[in-house]
Amino acid sequence: MDETQLRLDGNAAGGFLQEILAQDATSMRIRCHGCGSVAQVGAQPLYMYPGSPGAVLRCRACECILMVVVRGPGRLRIGLPGVTWLELPEPSDVR
Repeated sequence: MDETQLRLDGNAAGGFLQEILAQDATSMRIRCHGCGSVAQVGAQPLYMYPGSPGAVLRCRACECILMVVVRGPGRLRIGLPGVTWLELPEPSDVR
């Protein structure tokens, strides 16, 4: 089997992306790219300024920018510049 038989288009990611995005994001664990600390999203400080279109989530250990969320007309953009990985528990009904 060669690589072309394994390659799918991005639509094939729809199933697991839906599974990921349907979970409580605050309980997901993230690893900071800056210092390597691991903690839940909900344990990190979030900065939201009145009137601004977005928010910044920083690492509680080193203040590295982990996530940036910006709202625009009809869209939401999420950047994860300081996240090495995002970990979520697998749903209990999956075996």
